[in-house]
Amino acid sequence: MFDVNKIKEGFPIFENYRKEAGGELVFLDSAASSQTPKQVVEAMDDYYFKYRSNIHRGGYKIGEQATNSYEEAREVVAKFINAETNEVIFTGGATASSNMLCYALEENIKWQAGDEVVTTIFEHHSNLLPLQEMAKRKGLKLRHFEMTPDFNIDYGNIDALINEHTKIVSVTLASNVTGAITDVKKITEEAHKYGAIVIVDATTAMGHMPIDVKDLGCDFLFFSGHKMCGPTGIGVLYGRKEVLVSMPPSFFGGGMVDDVGMEKSTYSSAPFRFEAGTPNIAGVIGLSEAVKYLESIGAENIKKHTEKLTEYAIKKLSAIGGVKLICEKDASKNIGIVSFTVEGIHPHDVGEILNRNHVAIRGGHHCAQPLMKALGIGAVSRASFYIYNTESDIDKLAEGIEKAKQAFSL
Repeated sequence: MFDVNKIKEGFPIFENYRKEAGGELVFLDSAASSQTPKQVVEAMDDYYFKYRSNIHRGGYKIGEQATNSYEEAREVVAKFINAETNEVIFTGGATASSNMLCYALEENIKWQAGDEVVTTIFEHHSNLLPLQEMAKRKGLKLRHFEMTPDFNIDYGNIDALINEHTKIVSVTLASNVTGAITDVKKITEEAHKYGAIVIVDATTAMGHMPIDVKDLGCDFLFFSGHKMCGPTGIGVLYGRKEVLVSMPPSFFGGGMVDDVGMEKSTYSSAPFRFEAGTPNIAGVIGLSEAVKYLESIGAENIKKHTEKLTEYAIKKLSAIGGVKLICEKDASKNIGIVSFTVEGIHPHDVGEILNRNHVAIRGGHHCAQPLMKALGIGAVSRASFYIYNTESDIDKLAEGIEKAKQAFSL
């Protein structure tokens, strides 16, 4: 599919780590933030060093160049997710998208007593907390899909969860803990029977599998750039144009208005009415370059590669005594994440032993505390795979776990 060694050459961190730390970096924490290829940083540097200026304002040469690069990035992102250009809103990240969207929908939906919002036990805090706060403000009932014994969403009571009282259904496309990929189309079809708005948190999945917003049928979808080879501090909120056209902005300032008076103002059309103030211009340009980079590899190829690694990791870690896997074990339904616990050893301690052997994983609750409570544990160790990982990385992960067991044996 692609040459991983050649891929790694495009990520300077691996060579720099080798020089500075004296070892080979095994980076297995892309679900938190992926590494960044050099062309993404170079594209951002070009903006800062060659045409640094604000957008949609200055009529001079570099101002027009900045505006063109920014709007071309919107086209690149729109094509990547099969959206229309005016359906793509740039934000500060998934958390910013989620909060902004909840406030806007709160004002746009005609709420009634007994209205409900449906989500899942798998949600990242950046999706769950804005929903919780909206539910408190509007007096809504917040309901959720539970988990099956094999760490996936339980669709068994979908008919009871989604009903005539449901106004919003907000779900993750892939769990950042178990890796399980959600059957969004199944949920969307049920939700739209009752006219409910469907929101998809695609942060864990974007850039790791093919994503087509029209095929999913969702009304909104959001993601961050930093988990898909892009920079931090940039994200995207997709909104179906039929819904966006009537939705009010929830964040106000310069650049999103047609006319401003002392008592009343009128706002621009979408997407501009949702992009108040000076945006992260370099971040948008960097995100665009990341999308081009991923497209050159192919989303299908990326998914097949991580499937192979996930399958290998499940087999390898299952053979280690005392290790319990907490993940979707069908690699085709897993985004590339294998979480686990090691009997008698805290995930932070596992992570530290691995760190001493140049293996980077994450231990903790992964901003998914309700899921941890449902599992009856406080934290898990998580290994997540991407384009620069190989089976030998997983071998080193397994070796590190064995060393952790030896270190904590009494």
